[in-house]
Amino acid sequence: MDILEKVRKEGLVFDGAMGSILIGKGITGGEASELWNLKHPDIIMEIHRAYYDAGSDVACANTYGASAIKLKKMGVTQSVEEVNRTGVKIARKACGKGQYVAGELGSLGDMLHPMGPVSFNEAVDCFAHQAGFLEDEGVDVFLIETIFDINIALAAIKAIQSVSEKPVFCSLTFKKMKKGFFTIFGNTPKDSMKSLVDAGASVVGANCSMGSKTMIDLAGEIKKEIDIPVIIMPNAGMPETTKDNAVFYPEDETFFANNIKKIKGLGVEVVGGCCGTTPEYIKKIKEII
Repeated sequence: MDILEKVRKEGLVFDGAMGSILIGKGITGGEASELWNLKHPDIIMEIHRAYYDAGSDVACANTYGASAIKLKKMGVTQSVEEVNRTGVKIARKACGKGQYVAGELGSLGDMLHPMGPVSFNEAVDCFAHQAGFLEDEGVDVFLIETIFDINIALAAIKAIQSVSEKPVFCSLTFKKMKKGFFTIFGNTPKDSMKSLVDAGASVVGANCSMGSKTMIDLAGEIKKEIDIPVIIMPNAGMPETTKDNAVFYPEDETFFANNIKKIKGLGVEVVGGCCGTTPEYIKKIKEII
């Protein structure tokens, strides 16, 4: 079934976190997680398979920060092409019948002009370079996620459209302020979502930056403002630190999944998890919804 048809008829469940799981597997703070596609493909494969087995309809290739600009900033000397192609190949190998692979884009590692050194056109070129490899490897859909600057999202959408006709899902990050939800640049959900829709995104929404309970209100606001499908993928709460400086996420699987059920009750078609979530969270979501 075409992925957009499935969204309309049945909805979709994406996977959960990759980065926070890799921290548990031993990745260090200064290491690019995408490099594990080459160094530890067995671990990446194991994570994808666990998500599919838990009930994820879609797993995201481990390519979120695999743009040339970000990889260079992280000191990665391996080719951008190899990192991206291998990421999709691993996800595709784990993918079963009736399941999908998303090519994931997001991090440039730098901000756009005038706040940073990267121009809009440079961002488009960089994302198009990356997206071309993902398209060549046969992803079913593109996911642009964890974006705090609407202009980065627009650059990524334009870039994908230059190399592919596949659907583009796009998810921004917001903060809850006294006057409502805003990106760090002050964009409202209404204005942000309209910009993404006008640019040609097929599914839009929010992920990361807040726990599942807070995300219920944001999901309702987004759903009210647009007439295309919505994607919502919260964190398992906001990260906290133990006495020995270990980071943990406070929401357990049941609490999280019950809030996802409330989000689905608002009419949201596509759900999943972000930081702190694991295959166990996805399994609980499938049980509850």
